[in-house]
Amino acid sequence: MAEPRLVNAAAIAGARRLGATTRLAAIFGDPVSHSLSPVMHNAAYAALGVDRAYVAFHVRPPDLAAAVRAIPALGIVGANITVPHKERAARMVARLSAEARMLGAINCVVNRTLELVGDNTDARGLERDLRSLELALDDRIVIVIGAGGAAGSAIVAALRLGARRIVIANRTPARAQSLRRRLRARLTTDLERVPIDVRGLDALTDIEVMSRAALVMNATPMGLVSPGFARMNAKATPRNCFFYDLVYAANPTAFINAAIGAGRPCADGAGMLVNQGELAFELFNGVAAPAGVMHRTIWEKLARRPGDLHA
Repeated sequence: MAEPRLVNAAAIAGARRLGATTRLAAIFGDPVSHSLSPVMHNAAYAALGVDRAYVAFHVRPPDLAAAVRAIPALGIVGANITVPHKERAARMVARLSAEARMLGAINCVVNRTLELVGDNTDARGLERDLRSLELALDDRIVIVIGAGGAAGSAIVAALRLGARRIVIANRTPARAQSLRRRLRARLTTDLERVPIDVRGLDALTDIEVMSRAALVMNATPMGLVSPGFARMNAKATPRNCFFYDLVYAANPTAFINAAIGAGRPCADGAGMLVNQGELAFELFNGVAAPAGVMHRTIWEKLARRPGDLHA
């Protein structure tokens, strides 16, 4: 007979705080073990002293519909949706917010009394973080790598910051064309006039494109689900071109390392994570997270401070 696995005292103490009246929030993803969302949401619950907890569920694509249907059945107050589910999940809820309709993807399912509502806090969270970095786009090109739900959020955030031309660089240009058509149909009048070009990943080594870039954003899971990154000529960009990886990690990702190697300023998505998380927390719970709690928790967990990844 196998020996029972030992559980440490801290885990037992934490489990004792959960009871029959505890309400749950959650995150669904594949992968999801890397997520720091439970850490920051639970820190906010602890600071508020409420009987709620946030857990991570590894939900594979074939199980997504069943997981979404379980939200009201289990009384889950809300669920964050992460890769690779954001676009498919948007088709599994009763109603979408205006932001979610525009993006064609959701990162939040909110359990209302009579229906599930899909929302997307990614573009707003990213926009907040980019504004805090005081980026000057100066009518230059913004390059967005990827064509999924995260890429749509990156494009919208860049447009709201005043980008005057977007280049979508994606392995499959047909998917990027689909993203461009969707955004074109749903962007407000002042944003829809901004040119959005579609290229393959060869754009990342095209000196003409890279030399005009003010901001390069990675909106793919490259570096999260794979060790390397696509070929990219970071040194061809202007010296003040900013590199932003929507992926976050304790150590620099392959994308961030390329920027650091070229001596370019850079940041990962930890700041975006906190900002979108604060917005989601209020959607799920009807009350704002305590000021600063999520920020402090994330930087402590990553064992670094904001700006540590800047070259």
